[in-house]
Amino acid sequence: MELNSLQRNPIKMRYYIALIILSLPLFGCKKSNGDAPEVKELIIRAADISALPEIEQAGTIFYDHSGTAKDVLTILHENGCNTIRIRLWHTPETEHSGLQEVIQLAERVKEKGMKVWLDFHYSDTWADPGTQDKPAAWESLTTAELADSVYSYTQKVMALIEPEYVQIGNEINAGFLWNNGHINNQADFITLLKSGIEAVRDHHPETKIIIHYAGYNAASWFFGVLQNQNVDYDIIGLSYYPAWHGKSFDELTTALNQLVAGIKKDIVIAETAYPFTLEWNDWTNNSVGLASHLMSGYPATELGQKVFLLDLKEVIAKCPKGIGFAYWAPEWVAFKGAEATNGSPWENMTLFDFDNKALSGMEVFNP
Repeated sequence: MELNSLQRNPIKMRYYIALIILSLPLFGCKKSNGDAPEVKELIIRAADISALPEIEQAGTIFYDHSGTAKDVLTILHENGCNTIRIRLWHTPETEHSGLQEVIQLAERVKEKGMKVWLDFHYSDTWADPGTQDKPAAWESLTTAELADSVYSYTQKVMALIEPEYVQIGNEINAGFLWNNGHINNQADFITLLKSGIEAVRDHHPETKIIIHYAGYNAASWFFGVLQNQNVDYDIIGLSYYPAWHGKSFDELTTALNQLVAGIKKDIVIAETAYPFTLEWNDWTNNSVGLASHLMSGYPATELGQKVFLLDLKEVIAKCPKGIGFAYWAPEWVAFKGAEATNGSPWENMTLFDFDNKALSGMEVFNP
């Protein structure tokens, strides 16, 4: 392609420049410009592989970059992933994401020499900003009774798993354990949140506590409430998906810096992912499947995914209190087959291609 053509198309120019520089070391050294922030090594380089037991149960085989069949934990570990995030549901309809399955997965993680990041949903199913249903077993409890249950349940699980990191709730923008713990019922929300935190502090004081908020809009207000209520935790966790949370790294950088300047806590991107294609590998509707979902300059290609992740990693590393990230569901391939209508809505967002071979974006876990 002629230079003039590339100059007229900055996105294509960025793409071709990336082909040249991706093999160069980007992290772990200080920039030559003395005024630029130091790009430090991140403490947490995590992946959330909560669906792995179900996927393995279906007989799914994964392959590393060379095409050698290996289990997902081995592939992640060999690529520099040092922490595994696992969601926990209270009483799910199946065994998946239930306590026994989570215990078994956590044991496998520890055997690999990796750290466990336990994600309490305090629900029987998915908990997120729009859904925070309390477990059915707790449905009729008063707030005081619910606080006692949160404490005893949290303490019990912590004793069985002993994670290095723990989330008290998942994406709790509007509170959790609705309706008692809705953010609109601020006093009850704080009571329930502190109950879970106290269970961790009382019995496992070495575990780092993460409070998880989706996106960054109003995050300063949310964490300001926690600060004003003297909520005791260690790490701010944010979800960041361009399709839903803003398509500008400049905006994200500003938000992160403002947040840690006001709250003065370490910060981690607790969930992120980016598509390597807009195609599909089963008949389940994909969560991210439109060109409008993409960030400008980052096409839905293997290289586009990799560059997005490396650039996001650099944003986090430059943040004064940025300590890491977690890639969400890198293993959630179309494991139920091409004809499945209830398969994976995420197969184009994984870190494995449609043949279950590791993509180059996996390199984001390298120190």
